[in-house]
Amino acid sequence: MSSVNKIITKLIKRNISISTAESCTGGLIANSIIKNTGVSKIFSLGIICYSNNSKIKYLSISKNNLKKFGAVSSNIAEEMINKLYNKEKTKITISTTGIAGPKGGSSKKPVGLVFIGIKFKNKNYIYKKNFSGSRLDVQRKTKNFVFKKIDDLI
Repeated sequence: MSSVNKIITKLIKRNISISTAESCTGGLIANSIIKNTGVSKIFSLGIICYSNNSKIKYLSISKNNLKKFGAVSSNIAEEMINKLYNKEKTKITISTTGIAGPKGGSSKKPVGLVFIGIKFKNKNYIYKKNFSGSRLDVQRKTKNFVFKKIDDLI
């Protein structure tokens, strides 16, 4: 059993509900959860809000904050988990926003920069990571980091 499967099993046993709002990981985290049997007991929603418009439309992310901080920011990662929590009320909400590459980076926000938000027990945890590798490497490293942090929290 993989470490992700073990974490999912723990979530099920402890009845800890979970929902995701993913941008740069494109549903990879939600997919890792729903691959497991029995997750209908805990998994509420996985939403892929890739464009700024979808972040505004489906999560009610502030246009002003998107303009001020950019989609790839700790501010937006935090707003994503808060807005998702307001809609779903799951015990854990997760957000990812970043630049998976291979293009799209800048000197201020390089390829591999990812902001991860996790809300658990009404506390927000925001992580800034700089992952290396291909687009898929960045996405997988983000997913693995998320599950490690969830394991630490529960």
